[in-house]
Amino acid sequence: MSEEMREELQENETVETMADYEDHIDDANPWNRVTEYMEKKTVLPVKVEGVVNGGVIVMVEGLRGFVPASKLSLSYIEDLETYLLKDIEVQVIDVDQANNRLVLSAREILKEKERKAREEQIANLKVGTVLKGKVETLQNYGAFVKLENGLSGLIHVSQISQKRIKVPADVLNVGDEVRVKVIGIKEGKVSLSMKALEEAKEEPAEKVVLPKSEDIGTNLGDLFRNLKL
Repeated sequence: MSEEMREELQENETVETMADYEDHIDDANPWNRVTEYMEKKTVLPVKVEGVVNGGVIVMVEGLRGFVPASKLSLSYIEDLETYLLKDIEVQVIDVDQANNRLVLSAREILKEKERKAREEQIANLKVGTVLKGKVETLQNYGAFVKLENGLSGLIHVSQISQKRIKVPADVLNVGDEVRVKVIGIKEGKVSLSMKALEEAKEEPAEKVVLPKSEDIGTNLGDLFRNLKL
């Protein structure tokens, strides 16, 4: 191998080694890693290390991350202290290295879990199932009911009663406990009926008293006795 070829080979090796080293430096930068987590929407298991005004603190790749209270749960949290040292799952939603700002959220993960759980419940729900529930809201076209299994469904105004009613508020109030039957499931929506569970009110049959055989004989005798030929 000529000296010139040997020098060229050494230069190439040096360039590759430096490039690899620079890549390693980039990978080692925690801000680059959390940025990648944000881009890939990586789910990160973390522990709540502290509680501050308006949220909680967690550590990600050695960086101090902030989870706002509004991004910690699907519902309002009255006491953030209940989350101290709690294990949660979060995603990175904002990275600002210049201002040392790292913001995370658990809400999107919880919403996705809730959506999958609802889909699974609906898949297992059968038409004809009878459930108890509580009236959540009333609209002119029907009543929305929170079922005992956690799902929600709609009782159309025409399915509330066998009697004709104009609006659900005529017979229902928010908070009422109701017993309903599942009459339809379509595109994730559950249709319910109270009407289907009402017993058909039959008119009482007229009571007919049949005479005894001896009474029939007596009556015929009386009839012929009074008959003038």
